[in-house]
Amino acid sequence: MPVEHLSPAYRIHTGRLVIRCWNPADAPLLSTAIAQSLEHLKVWLPWAREEPKDLQQRVAWLRQSRGEFDLGQNFNYGIFNLDETQVLGAIGLHTDSYDDALEIGYWVDAHHINHGLATEAAAALTKVAFEVNQVTRVEIHCAPTNLASAAVPRKLGFTHEATLRQREEDHEGCKRDSMVWSLFAEDYPTSKAAAAMVKAFDAMGQKIL
Repeated sequence: MPVEHLSPAYRIHTGRLVIRCWNPADAPLLSTAIAQSLEHLKVWLPWAREEPKDLQQRVAWLRQSRGEFDLGQNFNYGIFNLDETQVLGAIGLHTDSYDDALEIGYWVDAHHINHGLATEAAAALTKVAFEVNQVTRVEIHCAPTNLASAAVPRKLGFTHEATLRQREEDHEGCKRDSMVWSLFAEDYPTSKAAAAMVKAFDAMGQKIL
């Protein structure tokens, strides 16, 4: 079944994080997180070259993101602290051109790196992808030189399937290699992601995981 036809998790709780779909009102918190992490983000994420954005531009992006989420086209989430007073990063379940798979992408605020938050959030979304979205495969792509990012799928039991040459743009607009990590549904039950303590809720606030 195509992933966009399945009801997504709108809100996810882990031990340290609230992971939920973006709302336009999150614009100030997101702008703060990006501003204090911008030099860190520019090295790895091409969209960071277009920063900083003003508040209205941020609101427009969040409205578009929420619209795509509600339509089942793409699932962007904010990573928040437990009382939702800080944006600690962002993560997504991206549909791209896949019919039965989702790709996880993530970044963490520069003030909160090296605390395992990306691994915790990626484990939660891996669990949601398999148990809520019912996909057959989850992928994570990253630059071979981004050792911190590559450590996340490795810890969660993903397999490094390939390193594709010159497939992504770096912060200078030049082509760079991209590692492809995959986890299949048949291997998920024995992965560390399957053991993650996660609660997930639908658009009505009903618990679905």
